[in-house]
Amino acid sequence: MNGLTAAFIAMLRRDLLLAFRHRGELANPLLFFLMIVTLYPLGVSPEVELLRRIAPGVIWIAALLAALFSLENLFRSDFEDGALEQMLLSPQPLSMLVLAKVIAHWLVSGLPMLLLAPLLGLLLAMPDKAMSALLLTLALGTPLLSLIGAIGVALTVGLKRGGVLLTLLILPLYIPVLIFATNAVTASAAGMPIEGQIYFLAALLVLALTLAPLAIAAALRISVS
Repeated sequence: MNGLTAAFIAMLRRDLLLAFRHRGELANPLLFFLMIVTLYPLGVSPEVELLRRIAPGVIWIAALLAALFSLENLFRSDFEDGALEQMLLSPQPLSMLVLAKVIAHWLVSGLPMLLLAPLLGLLLAMPDKAMSALLLTLALGTPLLSLIGAIGVALTVGLKRGGVLLTLLILPLYIPVLIFATNAVTASAAGMPIEGQIYFLAALLVLALTLAPLAIAAALRISVS
């Protein structure tokens, strides 16, 4: 195992351990995700046909907001305790270290949302034929939310109250993911092909995996300096 691989695995393991030591913070985004979806039948209408029509948008908006909610502390604790400066001075590429942090973030926030989605789909009377499309779009889209969001977090990590600015920076970038993901699930429910939307989301994910770590590293250097 070379030094870069060892550093990547060590960073991933460290962030996962830190996340599980703070289980309360870990559960907050998931509870937020559940609450948004479960409030829709109470606040809009319990009518099955209406819930079935709006289910893709409701679940995806809830996932988007929960991801945004969970991003705030991605680099904050490292910035405050000096670990972020040590990462900047590390001989290993900063882009690979931040990629490990983003993957850890997805494992503790995006993956649980993916696992909860079928239950919420049933709650909103989503058709069975749309469930696989929902899971596929979440599998492709939630890592995108983490990668794109991490860029905004890196830009605002040095600001004491950067939450509002973070939201303004990230939400416009989330819109293409939201549009294509909800369109794919809706089309699948109507029996239409969804290859185009899935290919687009997959291409976005590959592009983000390639470029986002570099952008995050550059943003962190700017914020810390």
